[in-house]
Amino acid sequence: MTRFLQKGQRITGKERERLGKLLAERYNNGSSLRELVELTGRSYGFVHRLLSESGVTFRSRGGARYGQPEPT
Repeated sequence: MTRFLQKGQRITGKERERLGKLLAERYNNGSSLRELVELTGRSYGFVHRLLSESGVTFRSRGGARYGQPEPT
């Protein structure tokens, strides 16, 4: 993945809303928080806050446990 934001670029107003919607869509379609951090080049806290502002319901941490089925 290549980063699409300039390092240190301030994200405000409509641009922040658009980015929040884009990241929320990607997250809801299965991208991990860490993948979105890599994609944007922003911090984990920034991406988490943006997703939270966008109304995302976060998945539980981690994937399936070794030797245990995924919760349904």
